[in-house]
Amino acid sequence: MPHQTKYFLAGVMGHPVMHSRSPKLHNYWLALHGIEGHYAPIEVRREALERALRALSSLGYSGVNLTIPLKEEALKIVDRIDPAARQIGAINCVVVAEDGSLDGYNYDAFGFTASILEAEPHWRADAGPVVVLGAGGASRAVLAGLIKAGVHEIRLTNRTQERAIALAQEFGPPVSVHDWADRAELLAGAAMLVNTTSMGMTGQPPLDIALDRLEAQALVADIVYVPLETDLLRRAKLRRNRTVDGLGMLLHQARPAFRHFFGLTPEVTPAVRALIEATLGTT
Repeated sequence: MPHQTKYFLAGVMGHPVMHSRSPKLHNYWLALHGIEGHYAPIEVRREALERALRALSSLGYSGVNLTIPLKEEALKIVDRIDPAARQIGAINCVVVAEDGSLDGYNYDAFGFTASILEAEPHWRADAGPVVVLGAGGASRAVLAGLIKAGVHEIRLTNRTQERAIALAQEFGPPVSVHDWADRAELLAGAAMLVNTTSMGMTGQPPLDIALDRLEAQALVADIVYVPLETDLLRRAKLRRNRTVDGLGMLLHQARPAFRHFFGLTPEVTPAVRALIEATLGTT
């Protein structure tokens, strides 16, 4: 990399924020590529978000990532919103422009589809219906990613059906809404199952879904990454279904953010994955 004329600063804002793996990930990439800079965890409460974001330019920051509960609040603050972020309804990356104004992006949809293609390079979005469990913020990103990739049919189900209906109305075809009680039956003929709920996460109730109707060639993805192998993925592996864990989504969404902050697009390598996997038993 050519000689730097500035020391790069970026970080992640949230409350709480110290659990975030982003500092370890970004600082690893900085060291790997010999970039002089630092990526810091920044504790910011919702009510202080606008003041914190507006101060970034004066402090010399290139930008920040955002975690819960700040992603939606940022939509009201930034000066420009990328279409993908507007569709998802949340921002996870704020970039400081040269004039100090703020651009908002969301790379969760990119992170999800990139993680699928990393694990399954021959994955085809048009291979068949996709069943999506959950209708929260993560589901919005997954739906956006699947639709952009070219999935023709998405069977969406959620414990609170009203939330799923609202999402289907917003995203339109190819999303259809189904009763939560019918979730196991939805797997018949599906090419892929995606869990976007927190069920199965450490400290949360398990995901209760029978996999008997799932075809042998179907792919099973879970955006949960603590634990890395959820009960859903374990049961899918026992049936010899191909599986994708949630860590890849976290790693890949960081790549375009790093490019904005530090001017280089890093790669997700086995070493990077091992680095973050080693933190999954800690907070």
